[in-house]
Amino acid sequence: MKITTASLLALVLGALLVSAPASAESLGCPDLSAATQVAACPTDEELRYTYLGFCSDNARLYGRDVMTCATFENYREVKNTARWESADGRFDGYLSCNMAPDAIRASPAKRMHVERKGSLTRLMCDYDNDHRLVHRTKAACKIEVEDCTSGECRAACE
Repeated sequence: MKITTASLLALVLGALLVSAPASAESLGCPDLSAATQVAACPTDEELRYTYLGFCSDNARLYGRDVMTCATFENYREVKNTARWESADGRFDGYLSCNMAPDAIRASPAKRMHVERKGSLTRLMCDYDNDHRLVHRTKAACKIEVEDCTSGECRAACE
């Protein structure tokens, strides 16, 4: 049997790929100054329409979500949001339209934490003014540095 250079190279590369250990991906909270709003804020007309649908259900009025439906102003405070993404598109979240985009972009990161539900991991970054961006992955993540105020918070995901 004659072994060619190409087949030998393919065999060696295949063996290296199989034996290479999995490397952990390091993720940090993205800078909101580079984030972009990717969806429009709802109009007052849209909010009033969804308020009637969301809050007209008796179960919601008498259930756990009493404060949101108590008044339209409360509902507007909670539901007047638009989707934002980090510059690299890995983190996203629904941020308040009640705040100017420049004020959102000026919010520094405060904390990073992780939550696992089933096979999904949510890596969450909390910012000033109750903003949050989330990265969703099937990889297991472990927080390396939780506090973002003293420097850059980081997590390793495998």
